[in-house]
Amino acid sequence: MDFIQKKSGREEGGQDSMSSLCPELGGLCPESGTDASLLSEPMPGKRECRVGQYVVDVASFEQLALPILRNVGSCGGLGPRVCVIDEIGKMELFSQPFIQAVRQTLSSPATVVLGTIPAPKGKPLALVEEIRGRPDVKVFSVTKENRTRLLPDVVACVQSCGK
Repeated sequence: MDFIQKKSGREEGGQDSMSSLCPELGGLCPESGTDASLLSEPMPGKRECRVGQYVVDVASFEQLALPILRNVGSCGGLGPRVCVIDEIGKMELFSQPFIQAVRQTLSSPATVVLGTIPAPKGKPLALVEEIRGRPDVKVFSVTKENRTRLLPDVVACVQSCGK
């Protein structure tokens, strides 16, 4: 299984969450590149999940992401499946069911996972470090300088994992 690691948490004009996988399900905030459908004002009386200035709508995130991850193994077709997860970061880790679904997807022998994780900085994120340390994970460090040259290596790695 392969994971691509971004050098910084966000590429220029980058996206967060599952918006790149399902763009029809939510728009991007143009000023931040953050998926607008997954950020909201806190509900009165509910615990507020924050990353910086953003409040994460965990319930909406789970409604979007969990069915996709849980159904990866049931997709038709021959051969291995490729599951794209962009990204596993602070916002996503507020959801314990998401963490469990990611672990289950990574452990599925019929699924190749291509995803993004943040570069190590500050306090380590437990699931991110767990993924980074898996023996079946290949980490590519993506920079502005190498991002256009990495594509053939990533494609070759995904293809070889599917055999």
